[in-house]
Amino acid sequence: MDIVYEYTRKHREFGRPCNFSDWPAKVTMDIPPDPSLASDFILRNPVDSSVQHTCEMSLHEVNTERVEVESRGVNHVEGGWPKDINPQEMEQSTRFRKKVEKDESYINTIVHLGTLMEHYVKQNNAINIYKEYFEEGEMVELEDEPPYAKTINILSRPTSSFDILLSKRDPNKIKRTATHLSWNPNTCEKLAVAYSNLQFQHSTKDMSFDSYIWDLGNSNQPELTLTPSSPLVCLEYNPKDANVLVGGCYNGQMAYWDIRKGELPMEVSPVEVSHRDPVYGALWLQSKTGTECFSASTDGQVLWWDIRKLSEPTEKVVLDISGRGILKDSLGAVALEFEPTLPTKFMVGTEQGIVLACNRKAKTPQEKITSTFSGHIGPIYALARNPFYPKIFLTVGGWAARIWSEEIKESPIMCTKNHLSYLMDGCWSTMKPAVFFTARSDGTLDVWDFLFKQKDPSLSLKVCNEPLDSLRLQDNGCILGCGSRLGTVTLLEISSGLCTLQRNEKNLANTMFERETRREKILEARYREKRLKERARSEGQGTEAEEMQQTPEEVFAQARSKYFRIIEEELQKRMQEAAVLCGESQEEEDEKEE
Repeated sequence: MDIVYEYTRKHREFGRPCNFSDWPAKVTMDIPPDPSLASDFILRNPVDSSVQHTCEMSLHEVNTERVEVESRGVNHVEGGWPKDINPQEMEQSTRFRKKVEKDESYINTIVHLGTLMEHYVKQNNAINIYKEYFEEGEMVELEDEPPYAKTINILSRPTSSFDILLSKRDPNKIKRTATHLSWNPNTCEKLAVAYSNLQFQHSTKDMSFDSYIWDLGNSNQPELTLTPSSPLVCLEYNPKDANVLVGGCYNGQMAYWDIRKGELPMEVSPVEVSHRDPVYGALWLQSKTGTECFSASTDGQVLWWDIRKLSEPTEKVVLDISGRGILKDSLGAVALEFEPTLPTKFMVGTEQGIVLACNRKAKTPQEKITSTFSGHIGPIYALARNPFYPKIFLTVGGWAARIWSEEIKESPIMCTKNHLSYLMDGCWSTMKPAVFFTARSDGTLDVWDFLFKQKDPSLSLKVCNEPLDSLRLQDNGCILGCGSRLGTVTLLEISSGLCTLQRNEKNLANTMFERETRREKILEARYREKRLKERARSEGQGTEAEEMQQTPEEVFAQARSKYFRIIEEELQKRMQEAAVLCGESQEEEDEKEE
């Protein structure tokens, strides 16, 4: 039997091939001309030469040498013992080992070798010779590149900045809207899409309720079909377990799936304890078990759930800004936002164009809605915090997108221009702090970079002819998914200039947000001071009027006399001007006669 021992090590520890680089030309030898050889030159005129127009062909045969394989083994035995010591005898070997360990030379040798070995071990653990520790060279090149050159290239050739990777349509005959997209948190090659028809009274009996999970490697057909009891409006992967998804249905129910168990939901919430309207937002919470989530709907409620028991919600918040908790006076929720770094806070975008900042751990209904931000005319379709600065958040609604700061509640700190078409969705870039994306109802995707320019988008791309209703960016910030009204999901690859963080970009974005926040604070203070002065002036005029206590007849007579007095003054003024003009004309005639 062969003695075999396998040596295992990491792949990075193997030797790498040589890395060649370009070097300038170098003169190794210079032979000057010899004039004496010119006399040996003979001129031939004419010269005959033959040319073969057919291609030359050759046949080569190669027979490689056969490799001879031989198996060898090495048997390691314990050595280094004196002849009179049998290493198999435990007592003799132990006695000899104790004797050697007491020797001073042995101790000094071990201490010296241990110090050297410790140094080399630390050095080996600290530095990986095959890893690139300094990548500033590429960042410097990107930073030195003029920003307007990128924009010209993008506008002149949009495909250089966005390459259409895949275009998936709703497999059913009756096309439905791709209302929500969710990327797999572990692998960026799977995309869950929720399909439903949100148009009023446009649903038919034979319309499918299915939603799908697509695999980018095989886009011909869905990898898995999710079959709910009602069409899904939103669908989200569990960030802790990529096999579990939670979805909000059109009839207000909540359901969750385990893709290992099949296409049917594992559990569905009862209708009587669910939402009364479609669930427009469902997000996972940051919990130890990874089974808690919460949902929001246009019925004015935010419900917390545990998928292990969907028979009833664990908590409920009514979005009544008056603090009374009356459901009929609540605001309908359209967008939902939750940041894992702020576990007790969440934000809700409503149909009335108001953003509600809420605190889940508040004790009273008045304290649960901490602040409100109103600035949109229509519903807020998208609400997202900046991944780099959580106090800055983006809202999309109406004809513009607005950037807010939690410190300013009266007005946004920055906003885009008003478009001719409606904005349907938006999201921040996960790689650059000042870049965000917006989707329009005319099928156009806009990319905004507020560090570059703020009046116009850095790039506008016509994705399709139907409205774009949903956007979702991968965590690595390189691929963007766009869902349209007819159920088409288009994946766009973003150029490196829009997904590569440059040097000092975070500091510049932070400075910009702080500057705009400071400016809005100053304007808000001035506006508040102006309102106080106007209020004081109006109160003063009110007290004077009360002191005078004029009757309506007196007020009418006073206004009538004032009106006629103004008319008489105007008539006298015009008569004086006419007299002056007549006098000047008379003087001119007298001068001409003289």
